Amino acid sequence: MKTLKTITILLLLAIFAPLSAQTADEILQKYWENTGGETNWKNLKSVKMTAVANAQGMEIPVEIYQTKDGKQLIKINFQGQDITQMAFDGNTLWTTNFMTMQPEKSDAETTENMKKQMDFPSPFMDYAKKGYAVEYLGKETKDGTETYKLKLTQKPIMVDGVEQPNVSFYYFDTENYVPIVSENEITQGPQKGQMATSTMSDYQEVDGLYFPFALNMQGQTVTIKDVVLDPTIDDSIFAFPAAAAGTAPSKKD
Repeated sequence: MKTLKTITILLLLAIFAPLSAQTADEILQKYWENTGGETNWKNLKSVKMTAVANAQGMEIPVEIYQTKDGKQLIKINFQGQDITQMAFDGNTLWTTNFMTMQPEKSDAETTENMKKQMDFPSPFMDYAKKGYAVEYLGKETKDGTETYKLKLTQKPIMVDGVEQPNVSFYYFDTENYVPIVSENEITQGPQKGQMATSTMSDYQEVDGLYFPFALNMQGQTVTIKDVVLDPTIDDSIFAFPAAAAGTAPSKKD
């Protein structure tokens, strides 16, 4: 009789467990499936995005470039002038000083942290091979939407010479399995210790892959106008300008 009860319990667990169980990998698999397929994402080599950022009532045109080998560029057009807000060629990270309007290399620590996070098209792609960890933390309601909460732990970063954990949280809506909110702790500056929150919505299909076209990062809205997959890119746009090659790295505040 005891054996019969045990078998019955095991059968009930086998029947009902799949209805409630959820793992991080299952959520991510659904995410890849619903946004174009993991293979298609892996085959993607680069992306160019044209967007508009809303800053203090002004609409600022933005161009964003990202490549599979880690190169990145964010360029804005402010009052008719093109300004490189951030560029990374895989080795050198640089920005434009808005006071002098001159290009400046980032300090060694910031550059090394950047090298640790060359995660095109997503940090979740092949995360285990990169030494990352993803943990499912359960369901949570965000902005009125039920979500699956995932904890992403990437390689530690250095902050003022001290190694710090690199942890962020992503919230995938339970209906479409796409991330709609991300959070990570601010490690420097006056907001140190607070959580930086970004939201993603209005997912649209571009040549078979789905991208969020509405973003909000720390209260600043960015509307994507166009996405081009595998565009022709001149790699020189990522490089630190030769005329400024002797410029010393910028110092952190």
